[in-house]
Amino acid sequence: MSRAQAEGSRVVPGVASAVRSAVPLSRRQVLHAAAVAGVAAPLAVSGIRRAHAAPAALKLTWNANAICTVSVPVAAQRGHFEKHGLKVELINFGGSTDQLLEAIATGKADAGVGMALRWLKPLEQGFDVKLTAGIHGGCMRLLGARSAGITDLKSLRGKTVAVSDMAAPDKNFFSILLQQHGVDPIKEVEWRQYPADLLGLAVQKGEAQALAAGDPIAWLTQRKFDLVEVATNLFGEYQHRSCCVLGVRGSLVKQDRATATALTRALLEAGAWTADHPDEAAAVFSQYSTASVADLAAMLRSHTHHHHPAGPDFKGEIARYADELKLVQVIKPSTNTEKFADRVYADVLS
Repeated sequence: MSRAQAEGSRVVPGVASAVRSAVPLSRRQVLHAAAVAGVAAPLAVSGIRRAHAAPAALKLTWNANAICTVSVPVAAQRGHFEKHGLKVELINFGGSTDQLLEAIATGKADAGVGMALRWLKPLEQGFDVKLTAGIHGGCMRLLGARSAGITDLKSLRGKTVAVSDMAAPDKNFFSILLQQHGVDPIKEVEWRQYPADLLGLAVQKGEAQALAAGDPIAWLTQRKFDLVEVATNLFGEYQHRSCCVLGVRGSLVKQDRATATALTRALLEAGAWTADHPDEAAAVFSQYSTASVADLAAMLRSHTHHHHPAGPDFKGEIARYADELKLVQVIKPSTNTEKFADRVYADVLS
């Protein structure tokens, strides 16, 4: 671990230790302009309101291995948290999602940034964590071996896909995509688990014909092993969907809504800055990655950091994801997804 990592983020293997310590450019520009128009004014209000108050101390969990969480170190390094009256301690969380959400729900952490398709199932179980905004879209890739004839989603019928986790958001997403394109992801595809850094090797050795992963692993593995990009989570209608979300402790939303609002606005502001300055954002994140700044910047350009919905749009995304997770037997068939979205979403920006 670098000195910068040690000073800026504590690695936490589980709850016990955690508690102790491609969209066309023109469209991106249009979407980003709209996002800035909707967010910039309330951001300024938040900063003014808290300017003369003592900073609110928060513990924010994130995954420093995933470049999709880049808005967290950007917000910390560029002063977005301070601007909104926050003193934020970053916790690089290494435990399971259930442990993470339990830590937030019980007040051992205050908020976290993570993947919607990993969080929604545990949230269905009743953790008191409220989703306040989407953070960005993109970052998950389904890659196939040319030698195995993997060219599209249907070519995966009868094949094996390597994943790092059987509950991973990339596995869930591409299961949904396969189901939507006529391939049963449960009966017609075998999912096999490998350590994340061995996914490409598994495909190279023929133990799997494809892999699903998030950036930076997916991006670097594709280039190292010359794999075909079959799909990403910006495929089709998903180019307008967020994948990474901000979750805030439910009791914090109820008891100190201003702080939940300030945190949400700070991260959305950092995401907007990232969309406009991918090279500089990549440099900020480079202390947490072995990838080059140039590669990290290219990854960020392929994501949609201008897309960070809140309000009815975001709540609608939650409900649609829940409906889709029913298709692949992750969310219970009996779950009313509209009521579910109402329960897990908190509007802190209006």
